[in-house]
Amino acid sequence: MPSFSTEPDEETERDRQAAQTVQFLLALRARGVRDTALLRAMESVPRQLFAPPRCADLSRADVSLPLPCGQTMLAPSAIALLVGHLKAAKGQRVLEVGTGSGYVTALLATLAGGVTSIERYRTLAIAASERLAAAGIGRASVIHGDGLDPDPALDGFDRILLTGSVPSVPANLLARLKPEGRLVAVVTLQDGARVVSFDRTPTGAFQEARHAHVRIPPLVPGLARSL
Repeated sequence: MPSFSTEPDEETERDRQAAQTVQFLLALRARGVRDTALLRAMESVPRQLFAPPRCADLSRADVSLPLPCGQTMLAPSAIALLVGHLKAAKGQRVLEVGTGSGYVTALLATLAGGVTSIERYRTLAIAASERLAAAGIGRASVIHGDGLDPDPALDGFDRILLTGSVPSVPANLLARLKPEGRLVAVVTLQDGARVVSFDRTPTGAFQEARHAHVRIPPLVPGLARSL
């Protein structure tokens, strides 16, 4: 009597995942994402490895996903908007405020050089470190700390990214940029929350530019009292 395997066909599963990835990238392009390096990074970094297991089937959809500690994994289009304006390049040092799942950290490590990411929730910081290691992402470290008021030793960054909204950007974060460095954040302004970039000139002055509106959860200062 012939036997039938209950294991899924590996080739079929690879084809399914490849098709999902193509749809994922096409959806991002339809939303205006044109940065080739960013699209390649989003293709190569498996979002499903960073998504909560119960939401793995939605990992290639353009939706935000719930994380432990009441936090949120941003939708891919929101991530592309933020990271696209950051314009990170190979060899640059990047500071990320708000690690979350570690997915954006992985993208930044793929695009740039070394990434230091700060997360106020110890639970998320540990889990993100484990996911980054499991995904084989090097050049990235996660610190449990207050990203809006980090250790003074963390300085001299080419790029700084805030992955949550703030009423204003702390001056101590702007001061950690190198000359010709860039900081990107979502700032709550009178006309709503917008992506705002700050470029530090060679003389140390800052040039501010306002970009698209976007809604993302706020960053909270201080270390989490629990979790």
